[in-house]
Amino acid sequence: MTAHMERPRVYLTESMTETESGVLRTWLRMQKDPTGGAPTTVVITDQSLSDLTRREDDPLLTPVRVVWLPRSPEESNSHRLREALSPRDPLHPGRGAQRRTLRSTPERCRVVQGEPAPLSDLERRLADSGGGSLPEFIRRQAALALERAERGLLGSQYKVSRFVVDEITDTTRFHAGVRELAERLDVSVAEVDKRSREALAELVATQSRRAVALWDRLGRYFSRAYRLDVDTSRFEELRELNRQHSLVFLPSHRSYLDPLVLRPALVGGGLPLNHVMGGLNVSFWPIGPISKRSGTVFIRRKFGDDEVYKWTLREYMRYLLTKRFNLEWYIEGGRSRTGKLRPPRFGLLTYLAKAFQSSVASDVYLVPVSLTYDQLYEVSAMADEAHGAAKQRESLRWLFGYVRAQGRRTGVAHVTIGRPLSLAESLSQEEDSRLAIQKTAFEVCHRINEVTPVTASSLVMLAFLGIEDRALTIPELTFMLTPLVAYISARELPTAGDVDLTNPQVIRQALRTHLDSGVLRCDGEGDDRVFYLGKDQHLVAAFYRNTTIHFLVVRAIAELVLQAAVDGRFADPIVDGWAEAKRIRDLLKFEFFFSDRDTFEREMRTELDLIDPRWELDLGEPQNTQKVLTGAKPYLAHRVLLPFLEAYAVVADHLVDTPVAAKFDEKVFVTECLSLARRRRLRQQIASSESISGELFATALRLARNRGLMTPAEGESAADLTARRLAFAEEINTLVGRVRHIRALAHARLNQLQEHGHLPHEPGYLTEDPDR
Repeated sequence: MTAHMERPRVYLTESMTETESGVLRTWLRMQKDPTGGAPTTVVITDQSLSDLTRREDDPLLTPVRVVWLPRSPEESNSHRLREALSPRDPLHPGRGAQRRTLRSTPERCRVVQGEPAPLSDLERRLADSGGGSLPEFIRRQAALALERAERGLLGSQYKVSRFVVDEITDTTRFHAGVRELAERLDVSVAEVDKRSREALAELVATQSRRAVALWDRLGRYFSRAYRLDVDTSRFEELRELNRQHSLVFLPSHRSYLDPLVLRPALVGGGLPLNHVMGGLNVSFWPIGPISKRSGTVFIRRKFGDDEVYKWTLREYMRYLLTKRFNLEWYIEGGRSRTGKLRPPRFGLLTYLAKAFQSSVASDVYLVPVSLTYDQLYEVSAMADEAHGAAKQRESLRWLFGYVRAQGRRTGVAHVTIGRPLSLAESLSQEEDSRLAIQKTAFEVCHRINEVTPVTASSLVMLAFLGIEDRALTIPELTFMLTPLVAYISARELPTAGDVDLTNPQVIRQALRTHLDSGVLRCDGEGDDRVFYLGKDQHLVAAFYRNTTIHFLVVRAIAELVLQAAVDGRFADPIVDGWAEAKRIRDLLKFEFFFSDRDTFEREMRTELDLIDPRWELDLGEPQNTQKVLTGAKPYLAHRVLLPFLEAYAVVADHLVDTPVAAKFDEKVFVTECLSLARRRRLRQQIASSESISGELFATALRLARNRGLMTPAEGESAADLTARRLAFAEEINTLVGRVRHIRALAHARLNQLQEHGHLPHEPGYLTEDPDR
């Protein structure tokens, strides 16, 4: 500090308006140079910086800038399209606006100064980084110092990265990596250097405050259909972790709106902007250029054997971790078409792991994030795709239609943060790095499911699905929802916005929302009014239901184990029962995320205890087991598992009829399954059209491939493979039969209510018409 005070001080300034120059001159008159003279200012240009580097008195260089604080949210009408599309950066108003601001609200105009540094120190740091142009290095360091100073004034949401390409390429590490890669690929150093710089230009999010502000306004306009509900309970923990480590946010992917919903939630919690890793398919004009300049890193969808691109991507991620920037991408790789979490993709996580291991960062924390919506515009389109329709290509025309559709209020978007996961600790659990990355990904998905809340919207759909095409009255809905709500309360499951599902108004509001969107329809008036799923709305309804079923899968398996005990007369009820549960768990391993085997057994015991605390005593006798199953409230197996198992049965049965061949055409096979499933639906051989799903057929094929059922094993005959396919189909169809039996038990209860008007000891709470 003393040495700094003895050096002459030079203030580095940028070109500015007349108003800003006047503000800066006033500020400078209040500053004193340690040598006693007037403050020296240098406007940053190539010539002035070159002259500065030749000084021999080792001046203390201090960058300064005039900044204009943004208006408060109350002052700006950011929900209007005209405001959203305004090109003017609110932090850099025009000349006239500057004069008006200085007269009306002078406190919005400030002078900030970056951390000072002696010229000699900057020369040393440049040499340590690998050399380069000293004037250009001074320019970059001045800009970065001012960015850091502004963050303290404007907030962390304005943390931006500049000069990234230069900072990566002007290092000894980069040049050494280029030479090593050139030698390994047997191409020239110049060619590798050129391709790497081109890849960086394509990848790097060249953030600017103007684009950040514009994207924020556009985001608020695009997502105006939703009210944001953010669970803030973990934000203090995240802020504390972020002081020392990069955070990598890994949200579930439900909608194109996800990054626009997550961004204000995190910024509102005091966290900086993320670098969002996205696909080039949404980089079209004008959204692509704006989003790239506000933090989106566009990555090629496929880059195969392009080793230069792969290395460059790792180096860029390493740079971001070293500079402690936060990252974000969707661990599923794409939007969920079914509403439940898709299996994770390992690609970007692998690059992250390698970037982290080669960085100086002590750790990186993965942050699971659950995003759910009461209603979602694109669900209908995704349902059509599941039925075989072609996916609509993203384009400017598509964007206009999508944005226009958001003009209608459709409910609440819920953001919930899961338990952060230490990447260093997680990777250290396995010697095999590939296995460690896979386990890390599945743990993140498990933690997302852990905090994905039960919504009233999903609960209503849970009631309407599993009853085929039956319409329900208000008393029947009451009868079905009451034990569901009691079960959720007994499990202490998280609910969206911490709403009280025992409050009938919450359910009535969800009913009204589904009626408004057309997912549900109604007929009749007053007490005769009935509600039913709209035409072709089964997959849409399933999307909302599936956001919740991860909490219900183990309960559904418990019911199937009880039914198996009745059917199979277990020799050893405990041993055989656990074996049956684990067999079903293995069958569904590509559809749902399960806990480890010991935890799964504890979860099964919890579910059986909720059904009947005496289950362990009764499981050995089929008659007693039947009483346990008959007394279960509610029945969930048919609501949770039937559509998945019926879709699996379509695939298994069609595999039996498919000739054994050395090659298997999956696309043709799925198309044939869609046709087969439609015919079965018309003949009432499957319960609903939600089982007609290319997404479910693809997962069933993944299971079949895992079991070696697609093509003959080495030395296996076609007849042997066909026999194994038959056994697979029998296994699936046996489970389908058991689920249908449980569905019959549920329908019998509903029929009893219909016949008698009530059931003894069955209190309800949804006693009013939802429109009253």
